[in-house]
Amino acid sequence: MSNHFPADTLDITERLRLAVGRVMAISDLTAGDARQGFVSRFRGRLVTPSEQAFDLLDPIFSAEGVTLLFRKEGDTDVILAVPGVIQPEPSNPWVNAALFVATLGSMLLAGALYGNPGPVDPQGGLWDAIRANLGNGVLFAASLLGILMAHEFGHYIAARVHRTAVTLPYFLPFPGSLFGTLGAFIRLKEPPRDRNVLLDIGLAGPLAGLIVALPILLFGLVSSEMGRLPADPQAWAGSGLEGNSLLYLAAKYLAKGELLPQPVSYGGMPPVLYWLRYIFLGTPIPYGGKDVLLNHMAWAGWAGLLVTALNLIPAGQLDGGHTIFVLIGDRTRKLLPFIVLALLLMGSVWPGWFIWALLIFLLGRAYARPRDEITPLTPGRRALAIFGIVLFVLVFTPIPLRGF
Repeated sequence: MSNHFPADTLDITERLRLAVGRVMAISDLTAGDARQGFVSRFRGRLVTPSEQAFDLLDPIFSAEGVTLLFRKEGDTDVILAVPGVIQPEPSNPWVNAALFVATLGSMLLAGALYGNPGPVDPQGGLWDAIRANLGNGVLFAASLLGILMAHEFGHYIAARVHRTAVTLPYFLPFPGSLFGTLGAFIRLKEPPRDRNVLLDIGLAGPLAGLIVALPILLFGLVSSEMGRLPADPQAWAGSGLEGNSLLYLAAKYLAKGELLPQPVSYGGMPPVLYWLRYIFLGTPIPYGGKDVLLNHMAWAGWAGLLVTALNLIPAGQLDGGHTIFVLIGDRTRKLLPFIVLALLLMGSVWPGWFIWALLIFLLGRAYARPRDEITPLTPGRRALAIFGIVLFVLVFTPIPLRGF
């Protein structure tokens, strides 16, 4: 969108007043300037349903070289004309393709190394170990990449259905990491029309990803073997334990018929309190207990749940940030200090949350604001947004990984 500010703001405002007067009982009219950031501002009360008013005014505002915004100031409806017309920039799909190939290679490497049954043979070297386990790498990469693609193309398809310009997914390789990737993202090239569209685009990703992740996780858990965990701290050296969420705990129970990792004893504590403490604090470590020894599909499925949980954190331009914004609007910003504080507190049990706290503190103030903030959520969308918050609670993993 061009930031060029028109010189004839008074003339534009007068012409727009005639159109705005058809849908609004105007109580205040202001011709703006570059300092104020708008060409025209109309305050009052809409006398036409907001969706119809937006449809009527949008082409008229565009013809004047300005962009239409609907805002609320308390109980007052506000119509803004801001300079320029949104012109989505063309994308370069070769960048997306290159990142996808790099991420695929990085994930193949991660999967092959995860499948390595023992230490690397110094005679054969790392490459021989990777080649010997490349089949496992393919299974892992196909599973996790399928989940990530479903997530990102869920966003992409929802945006295209609503005629909102969006980029293709950008996949992020991370060679040498546990998963071989930092995930993926798409970028909106223009603001969504209203809260309903923003919610559809924001939640389509986690829901589509979860639809693919759950069958992969369950099949992986069913086909994974059960095993006995080491009985003493020394035997845990160099190993790790994946974290639990409520949904992951339920998936393990569905696949194996037990709450896992099953401790040797609950120590006289009620099971509900034991599992709440274990999920949120990671204690006590279940020495000598039973657990699933995750195969590649189960590992990818668990990673898919983790990706979903991280994206649903209710802050900034994360999917969860979109969800909470459509429910409570600008009040979302008041939640930011509490979210950062919660992540800092959780950093005492998993240091990775310190990084997330910093990222959200630096980037969590910006939200994807729709052009029309007057049109309310439909009842179905409101229920869907609440479900998105419930889903976050179910998949959130307070201690994603514990190393020993």
